[in-house]
Amino acid sequence: MPDSASAAVMPLPSLTSQAERLIELGVHELAGISAEDLRSFARDNDNADNADNATLLAVHPSRVPASALAPLLNLEGKSGFVVVDMPDVDLFAPHVVDLPDARLYLVTGLDRGDHMANWSPEEALPALTEEHRSPLILSEGIHWVLQQPAVLERNHCFMTIGSRLRKAGGALDARTPAIWISNGSGRDGRERRNAPKVGWCWWGNRHTWLGFASATGRRP
Repeated sequence: MPDSASAAVMPLPSLTSQAERLIELGVHELAGISAEDLRSFARDNDNADNADNATLLAVHPSRVPASALAPLLNLEGKSGFVVVDMPDVDLFAPHVVDLPDARLYLVTGLDRGDHMANWSPEEALPALTEEHRSPLILSEGIHWVLQQPAVLERNHCFMTIGSRLRKAGGALDARTPAIWISNGSGRDGRERRNAPKVGWCWWGNRHTWLGFASATGRRP
C-alpha cells in the first residue's frame, strides 16, 4: 500500500473511468440515472475539467444517500458499512457547503487533510475556510474512496464535516461523519475488521488518525 503522502495526492482515474466504475457498482441505477447519461456527462467534461486527473465525479446526495453508497465500499474484500448507532446517517445534510443544483457534478482540488490530524472539527472548519477550501460532505467522501480505495489507510483516514444534522430545535447535532477502517471491535463485529466504516466523532474531539477532507471547488 502506498505511503500516506502519496495516497493523499494520487491521481484519480479519468472521468470516463470513474463513470464506468459507478456503473459497475450500480450507482446509476440507485440514482435513477441512465448509464448513457452518466457516460455522456463524463465524456463531456473529461478533457476540459480533468486534464490533471484531479477531479471527482459525484452523484448528488439527493439522488443516492450515504446509506446506499457505504456498502459499495470495499477494502481487500471487506465491504463497507455504517455504524449501528448512526441509523440517521441520511439525515446529515450539506452544511456551510453549496452543492451544484445538478444530479451529477464535479469536485476539484481534493485533499485528505492529513496536516489537520489531531484537530477537532470545531478547530478545522475555520482553518479550512481561511484556506479557501470547502469540507467534503459524506457522500463525496464515499465517492472518493469508491474511486480511489488507497486514499483510506489505517491511521490516515478522514472526516467529512461538510455534512451535519440539524436537530428539531434548530441546533446542530454534535456528531460529525467520518470514514475510517474498522478494528472489528465492539458492535462492528470481528468479521468487519479492516472493513471501510462510516461512523461519527464528536464536534469538539480530536483524533490523531483522522484528517479533514476538503476540496477547492464544485461545479455541474
